[in-house]
Amino acid sequence: MVQNNLINESSPYLLQHAQNPVNWYAWNDDALKKAKEENKPIFLSIGYSSCHWCHVMAHESFENEDIAQFMNENFINIKVDREERPDIDDIYQKVCQIATGQGGWPLSIFLTPDQKPFYAGTYFPVLDSYGRPGFGSICRQLSQAWKEKPKDIENSAERFLGALNKAETIQIPSKLERIILDEAAMNLFQLGDATHGGFGSAPKFPNAANISFLFRYAKLTGLTKFNEFALKTLKKMANGGIFDQIGGGFSRYSTDAKWLVPHFEKMLYDNALIPVNYAEAFQITKDPFYLEVLQKTLDFVLREMTSSEGGFYSAYDADSEGVEGKYYVWKKSEIKEILGNDADIFCLYYDVTDGGNWEGNNILCNNLNISTVAFNFGISESEVKKKIDSCSEKLLKVRSTRIPPGLDDKILVSWNSLMITAFAKGYRVTGDVRYLNATKDCISFIEKNLLVNDKLLRTYKNGVAKIDGYLEDYSYFINALLDVFEIEPDEKYLKLSLKLAHHLIDHFWDSKNNSFFMTSDDHEKLIIRPKSNYDLSLPSGNSVSAFLLLRLYHLSQEQTFLEITTKIMESQAQMAAENPFGFGYLLNTISMYIQKPLEITLINPENSEIYESLVLDYLPNSIFVVVRDASQLSALSKYPFFTGKQFEEKTSVFVCKDFACSLPLHTVDEIKSAL
Repeated sequence: MVQNNLINESSPYLLQHAQNPVNWYAWNDDALKKAKEENKPIFLSIGYSSCHWCHVMAHESFENEDIAQFMNENFINIKVDREERPDIDDIYQKVCQIATGQGGWPLSIFLTPDQKPFYAGTYFPVLDSYGRPGFGSICRQLSQAWKEKPKDIENSAERFLGALNKAETIQIPSKLERIILDEAAMNLFQLGDATHGGFGSAPKFPNAANISFLFRYAKLTGLTKFNEFALKTLKKMANGGIFDQIGGGFSRYSTDAKWLVPHFEKMLYDNALIPVNYAEAFQITKDPFYLEVLQKTLDFVLREMTSSEGGFYSAYDADSEGVEGKYYVWKKSEIKEILGNDADIFCLYYDVTDGGNWEGNNILCNNLNISTVAFNFGISESEVKKKIDSCSEKLLKVRSTRIPPGLDDKILVSWNSLMITAFAKGYRVTGDVRYLNATKDCISFIEKNLLVNDKLLRTYKNGVAKIDGYLEDYSYFINALLDVFEIEPDEKYLKLSLKLAHHLIDHFWDSKNNSFFMTSDDHEKLIIRPKSNYDLSLPSGNSVSAFLLLRLYHLSQEQTFLEITTKIMESQAQMAAENPFGFGYLLNTISMYIQKPLEITLINPENSEIYESLVLDYLPNSIFVVVRDASQLSALSKYPFFTGKQFEEKTSVFVCKDFACSLPLHTVDEIKSAL
């Protein structure tokens, strides 16, 4: 069997291509040097393991012997896993946006030997079709141009480079005022789909940070329409096919406007970001519907995406046995055979029909209330719920015997950190100790395997950690440490947060442009040093950095933290107001800054009434630390947040804001009044 240079890589995506006839290289010094020595252009292909169109292009073009032979003779061919190397992906995605007006994966870029791009696109069919040039003919044309018109190639590359450098311009600072939030909320609301929830039309993505911002804005203003829209979105998502009704967890996005047909890949980061919305929705409404979605999602991650070492895997593919969604869909006849007499109730509740709702199969979705089903069958609602749960367990058991989608089992610090945050929020509202243990196990795993000489590495697989950490690895991890610290205030979490925050400032901060670079000052040099400011499928490292530094400032009173977070917010605020869709996480940070966080310290949480009244309350702009014993408080007393607070035998709460603190409060009414 043919093998290329990728056979020695650890990335599941790169290993998927290790037996292509294309002589692939990973992005490394040897490959880049070879391009210069042989004076050949580089074909750079960027994707990830659960990307459907990456698989299609690989099958059509990279497994094609004739095309592979031409590529091997005329190009140095480099494969990059965008999840391992977000810096390379960020640079060349921007190039693709400049060239075509859109980006995505697979990303197909042709470079000069010194890494300058001269042609860009995404998926190309093997032959000319759908108005797209065929990949084979593109390779032939560009190879010919490289040999015969080098000046044209050079001019094209210089134009791209000029546009890239221009994109990193200084933003004019804006004053941080309430009007920023008002303008952003109205602009975001206008993008909303009033019928199905969510933003825009198909394809539709969850956009967790934007939902959080609408919740915060509703609390700030008392305008219920923002809450209602956010809650409708979460309800429609949870009832649609984008949510795995029997197994829990969310797919990447919906291919239609009503959340029915997902793109079936399951990414760890979606299943970390979305549960936070459901925790917030539960705190706002106390409706157990939202709590159940949260629990089913976190339980899915515990069951299917958690390594024995305590880290979390990256993704499940959309395809199994080469067919998208095959693992998740059902025929009605199959369900009837498995469930027997209970099948009719299950099929009515989950909209299962003989003809199916997608390509002759059924994606489970729910548009009926339990009360309707109960009325239809003349039984109680609790009986329907019991039967639905029992049927779901049976189907899940059968489904688990199918050939599963491919698992990308690499472990990324950034995505794991988002998952720590999700489990911390989940523990807050459920009290389920499994969730708290998951946070602590993952932090221990990262400390043991991915924190070397006080520096983070990015990725881990098969006992090997590699690649220097990026801005998102540091910012997400520090933020996660603070989330766990608020629940379990062991001083080691705060000390590590402070140490890593100083490292972030020392090695990533751009004082000229008032934002953080994506890479540290000792990272591999690329054609530009990239930055990421947009909150899209993932929050930007700059937005999360601003948020965590604001939190650290209130815990430590270190002035540098406040100065830097303010500069980030001021440099982006006007863009966030005008284009809120791409700045949801930053808007949440601006909201906290403008309103000034509530500083809540609950000491000795033995009074469950007081404890639950606080953890189940929606307090978005708060730093809320639960101190469990006197030794914890003693260790923390040197930090300004805890100065002057005494441990008492009965549960007491301090509420501070804007440098003024309450006396210790001992009843729910006193606390509510102070809040």
